Amino acid sequence: MTAQTLTKDAPIAAVEKSALSIIDYSLAYKTANGLIPALQNIDLTIPKGKTVGLVGESGSGKSSMAWSIMRYLPSNAVETGGAIRLAGEELLDYTPYQMMDIRGRRMSMVFQDPSTSLNPTIKLGEQIAEVLMRHRGLTKAQAWAEAEAALGRTGITRPKEMLQRFPHEASGGEKQRVVIATAFACEPELIIFDEPTTALDILTARQILDLFNQLREETNVSALYISHDLGLVSRVVDRVSVIHKGIIVESGSVQEVFRRPKADYTRQLIGAVPDPDRWVGVDAPGEPKTLLRIDKVGVRYGAPTKLQAMFWPTDAETVGFWGAKDISIDVRKGELLGVVGESGSGKSTIAKVLAGLQDFEGKLDFDGKAITSRNAIDRAYRRRVQIVFQHPDASLNPRHRIGTIIARPLKLYGIVPKHEIKARVAELLEMVRLPASYADRLPHQLSGGEKQRVAIARAFAAEPELVICDEVTAALDVSVQAAVAELLVKLQRNTGAACVFITHDLNLIRQLAHRIAVMHHGKLVDFFDRVDARSVDRDPYAKALLDAVPVHAGEPEA
Repeated sequence: MTAQTLTKDAPIAAVEKSALSIIDYSLAYKTANGLIPALQNIDLTIPKGKTVGLVGESGSGKSSMAWSIMRYLPSNAVETGGAIRLAGEELLDYTPYQMMDIRGRRMSMVFQDPSTSLNPTIKLGEQIAEVLMRHRGLTKAQAWAEAEAALGRTGITRPKEMLQRFPHEASGGEKQRVVIATAFACEPELIIFDEPTTALDILTARQILDLFNQLREETNVSALYISHDLGLVSRVVDRVSVIHKGIIVESGSVQEVFRRPKADYTRQLIGAVPDPDRWVGVDAPGEPKTLLRIDKVGVRYGAPTKLQAMFWPTDAETVGFWGAKDISIDVRKGELLGVVGESGSGKSTIAKVLAGLQDFEGKLDFDGKAITSRNAIDRAYRRRVQIVFQHPDASLNPRHRIGTIIARPLKLYGIVPKHEIKARVAELLEMVRLPASYADRLPHQLSGGEKQRVAIARAFAAEPELVICDEVTAALDVSVQAAVAELLVKLQRNTGAACVFITHDLNLIRQLAHRIAVMHHGKLVDFFDRVDARSVDRDPYAKALLDAVPVHAGEPEA
């Protein structure tokens, strides 16, 4: 019996073979404007021991589905019909108190950002042990021993030490392994993974997926894997459902859905997946000239002050650590230079140096002018070099309207006369494909992709010669990511500006960049033209990055 043939009145015996059965389920939210549908007539079945993927863009209803299953719905949620059954048992009939016993013991969830799942004031070991004591009845000593074993199974090399750390003392990948260890610790029947690798770099994401596959084989757990990354989904699921505006538009095996999609929306999603073999970037100038060059640039965090070095000279070199060291690289006029590497490789450190936001050692040469310190960076440089950050929420003033935000560089650098500012703001909004009326909106009234377009418009308002894009597409859906990348290419073509594009998405950067720089542990380990990405001469780390990139959805791995 499949999800398509199940009905709410189907006997429990008919769905007991499934770990989870969602039957004709609908959900809406109460708002000032009435009920807003979030999920409509959802049918979804997860067989025991299988993993089903649920893919779609932000706002499609994926997370609402997860919250419905876990019974974590907000007070304004209204369930308008259907059934959600765990191994044949109707969850909609359970009280909140009954669900407290089921969550953790029979169902677990792994969230997108592990930092939000872990209490920052409690040691990691205590957080895992608490779950084991509550749901498995272990003593404190037994729970700590089992927590250590659970962490060991996730591949953490020194689990006993990790148990004694607080969340802020662990990397993003380590924290996600702790959350996964906790989710598997009570051997649940079902685990929900809600975008578990979105906040991680590509190598760590690959490790987390390999870990999930390994633990799934060992425990035979059933899972719902929620994501907007079709390449990653194709690596871990048995079947996949595509959701759009609260409606499942297509379901089937990975091969069926991704290779022979039937729904127009599915075809749009697949078409937006970056294809490294399809060049969409700006054609490079015939004889490109160097715009910017950095020579042996380094950034040392926690370095001693001159006074400290005077009193403790023997310890001076051992204090602090290098975020980047001896980096030499050039950016040519009109080109897009890709900078890739895992978290902590030094990518953003170099971006801050180029943007004049970080003290540095070494030399920076911009259009023939040598700069040897951040204090030497003048007003003209700051206009000619602009930066767009990963999270527009952190870079857009929430109290200022969009028109005010975009107008700021126009006023600061005297780009246009005062009486022309409003018209220029409208032009810039239209340039990034937003209506001129958005000038009157506040940032919270825009979607993530729209806010990123505003940040790009503000950067280009200064009429820069170099734009630094620091992971500007990392938090965006695949189709929004494609639109933002296409927009940047168009702006480059129209303005002639060079671009330093920092990312961990090698499929995307190979579509856009003329050259690619690879960073690892604060050092530049490889630098090559995009056409040479698969050359046998690549640095081992660069090759590992390329090998970790997901294949096209529905295609077999090499």
